This record gives sequence, structure tokens and C-alpha cells, in this order.
Amino acid sequence: MGQVSLRGVRKSFGTTAVIKGIDLDVNDGEFLVFVGPSGCGKSTMLRMIAGLESIDDGDLLIDGRRANDVRPAERGAAMVFQNYALYPHMTVAENMGFALKMAGVGRAARDEQVRRAADVLRIADLLGRLPRELSGGQRQRVAIGRAIVRKPSVFLFDEPLSNLDAALRVNMRIELSRLHRELGTTMIYVTHDQVEAMTMGTRIAVFNQGRIEQLGAPLSLYNAPANEFVAGFLGAPRINLVERPGLDATPVHRALWTLLLPDAPARARRAGLRSEHLRVTALGAGVPATVAMAEHLGDVSVLHLRVDGLAELLHAKVDPNHAHLGAGASVGLVPDAAAVLAFDDAGRRIA
Repeated sequence: MGQVSLRGVRKSFGTTAVIKGIDLDVNDGEFLVFVGPSGCGKSTMLRMIAGLESIDDGDLLIDGRRANDVRPAERGAAMVFQNYALYPHMTVAENMGFALKMAGVGRAARDEQVRRAADVLRIADLLGRLPRELSGGQRQRVAIGRAIVRKPSVFLFDEPLSNLDAALRVNMRIELSRLHRELGTTMIYVTHDQVEAMTMGTRIAVFNQGRIEQLGAPLSLYNAPANEFVAGFLGAPRINLVERPGLDATPVHRALWTLLLPDAPARARRAGLRSEHLRVTALGAGVPATVAMAEHLGDVSVLHLRVDGLAELLHAKVDPNHAHLGAGASVGLVPDAAAVLAFDDAGRRIA
């Protein structure tokens, strides 16, 4: 079992409210990702589940048992930290088996559990090494192995990949997803990286200022965000947002708004369009724009475009056939109106 439930959970540090009343059910065996900007409360929420921070108000239930006052070691949760937190004077095997040793598990049983976890993580050949003899990715595997040997009902990950280089982060995302499939254990994972959230989570909880803005499957949040915050946080480049033209708007701004929302509801104040839904054509089609910067990435090009009357640049993700376009090029923009999202004054998406 590995069910976690939060009921009206709140947390403040002094007069600053950090968690402002969260209700959440984490299903047994799911991979739930807490994502959001720095300071949004996601790591604090994870530490409260682990028992490293107290809960000011509300209830935490783990497998149906109220756990607010249960000691961290008795909650059935194991946490993997961002900084690995390995003992430098212990070997890999000793680090992985330390919690079992403290729990009074015999040497033979301890060694067997460590060996089994090392095989799962593919680090059996590293058991005799010290942490200083390991790469960053290997240290992270050891930290995960230390959690696995405890056989927890819930794994808690606090930005475990943020200290790794880009290529290693990709490999570790694959490894963690594989590990989840093999173990079938509930995992709650904190990250500020929306790519990690989209590629790893069965569900995502988007945090903002101590609250959950939206909870759901990755693609449902991407395609049908509840509000501008969720729409802007998920996706790279950021979603294009165009304000409803005012009385002093330029003709180009007005033309773009009409293309985006030809039947705009009266309460629509902003239109949102993702970069892959903005088509770039020869000048003369759509609305005119100028390339401010082009990022040619090989398999795709990202064009950052200046449109007369708009304060912010628009972003278009196009195929490599546009690699000839550079800064200063004049192009036309044709939005996919069927993919446009409309938002009201409060930032809520209009269905």
C-alpha cells in the first residue's frame, strides 16, 4: 500500500503562509509530480509528508492512518534528497545498508537487501567504493538505493536530478521511470523543471504560492490548462499570450486578435497559443512579423518574433526548412485558431 491523503493542510513560517490549505489524494502506485517555481511550497509540502516539517493545521493520512505526529522513520516513506546526503567515510554498500543496520537487521539479511537493490539500480560493481570515487549520477543511484532497501510504501524525491548535467538528467529520468514500473511503489517527485514533470509523472500537481492550481495528467494540463499560470508554466517556449486590442491598438494587433479568436467571447481578455501552433509563412499571408532571434536546434527551429503593437515577442516552433531565417527576416504568421485558448480578466481559461 502507498496511499497518501492531505486534508486542509496548512503551514506557516512566522507570519508567512507557505502552504495555504491543500487537499490531495495520491493513489497507490502512482508517480505524482509536484511542479512549480521556486518558493511555491512544493518542497515544504514534501518535507511535511516525510515528517521533516510539522503540520500547522489539517491532516496527513498514509495508508488511511493519520500521520501528523508519527515519527519520520515510522511513516513508511523514504526520501531522496537533492544533495545525495551520503556518508563520505562509508562505502556504497555501507551507505545503502545503514538504515537497516540501525533498525537491527542482521548482516546477512542486510547484505542481501543491499545486493538486490544494487542489481535493480545497476550499481553492483560499485558497492566497495567511497562516495568521492563516484560520478554525480552514481551518487544519485546510491541515494535511491538507500531508500529502496527500506522497502517503503512511498518514495519522496526532492529535486534529485538538479545537480546533474543535461545528458545525465535525461538518462536518470529514464532510469527513474523504469524503476517506478519495476517496483510499482508510490512516488512523489518535486521539481521546478516542467520537462521532468511532463515526461515522468502519471499526474502533475502544479503549485503556485502555496496552493495547487491544477491537478491532472500531463497532456490534459498542457492542452486544457485551468488558467494562465498553468498554461505559462508548462511548455517551452512559454505559451504566446496576446492581449485583447484596446482603442489605441495597431492594425496588425487587431488583425492578429481576429485570426486568434474570430468569435471571441466578450469576457476574453487574452488569447493563448503555443509555439507549435503558430505557422510561419512568406510575408503577405497572415499578419506581418520580424524575426528578432532564431534558435536553430537541428531537428527544430525556434523563432522569436516581433509584431507591431505587441509588447512581448511571439515564439514559433518550426521545422528545419526554416533554418535560412535569421534576425531581421520578415515573415507572415498564421495561427491555428482551433488550438487557441481564451482567458478572462482573472486569468481563468474560458471553455
